[in-house]
Amino acid sequence: MSPRPTIDDIARAAGVSTGTVSRVINGKDTVAARTRAHVQDIMAQLGYTPDPAARHLSWRRGQTLGLSLDRDDPVLHPYHVLFRRALEAQTAALGVRLEDLRADLRRMTRLPSAVLVMHATENDSRLAYLAERDVPAVLIGHQVGAFWVAPDDVGGARLATEQLTQAGHRRLAYLGKGDSQVAQDREYGCVDAARAAGATVQAIPCDFTVLGGYRAVRRAWEDGQRFTGLFAQSDESATGAIAALEDLGVRVPQDVSVVGFDGLPELPVPVQLTTVSQDIPRIAKTALTLMQEAVAGAAPRGAYIPVHLKPGATVAPPGGTP
Repeated sequence: MSPRPTIDDIARAAGVSTGTVSRVINGKDTVAARTRAHVQDIMAQLGYTPDPAARHLSWRRGQTLGLSLDRDDPVLHPYHVLFRRALEAQTAALGVRLEDLRADLRRMTRLPSAVLVMHATENDSRLAYLAERDVPAVLIGHQVGAFWVAPDDVGGARLATEQLTQAGHRRLAYLGKGDSQVAQDREYGCVDAARAAGATVQAIPCDFTVLGGYRAVRRAWEDGQRFTGLFAQSDESATGAIAALEDLGVRVPQDVSVVGFDGLPELPVPVQLTTVSQDIPRIAKTALTLMQEAVAGAAPRGAYIPVHLKPGATVAPPGGTP
């Protein structure tokens, strides 16, 4: 007796992805009529009958999950390392291999079984390309009509800024102006909270790195920009900002208060950083849940993951002590 054909067998014979086969089986209307008919013909030829107990695909041993990074995003960026570790805690036992994707996806000859799109931008073109290739994808960010998960960047930025305004600061700086969704969402939350408190904000362009934070703040201060409270879009850039200020003879927090974002467990700072902490394991777990739904052909949805303030010793009243 020949073994019962699997969804993988159908996908291979039809020349489509397992996600497409699953969507056909589950009656989803996101598959083109011609492709649907072709898959159904292959199912009939191979004598495939869907198993009611296994109508939803899950991860299978040997599958690959790609992590699509921005071209300039360091693989060993602390946030990425923690996120990858959180993913591996769940995928390793399933035999699913994680793969860092640094090249332009259009230049890749072979795409992974599914892809997590990192470092999102508005209307990220990678999602459209993966949809064209019928590769299930989840965005670490947010986009209408896609599967996505993101920390509450706007709400977290408000929390960070309120720490500064409630301490009495009215001349603020946002360190992190840039093109990414994260940079823009955190800037929006910062400006919104500052406006509500009657404070002003000057935005300083910067990436997420320690060196970027150091260079940006040192350059701004030497150019004559002055502020008593600074919200940095990442803990790393906050670390660089503190080092730059100290090298300039500016005390933290007595002269300038600093708040970061991420909640990284280890930072090279002399005192504990006041920061907004993300729940990285929960983001990773939610991303994998959404990926399973994407593979199974479910309707796209997104989820914001709550953040919380992690008090430290880098905020004080203007000219005061913590």
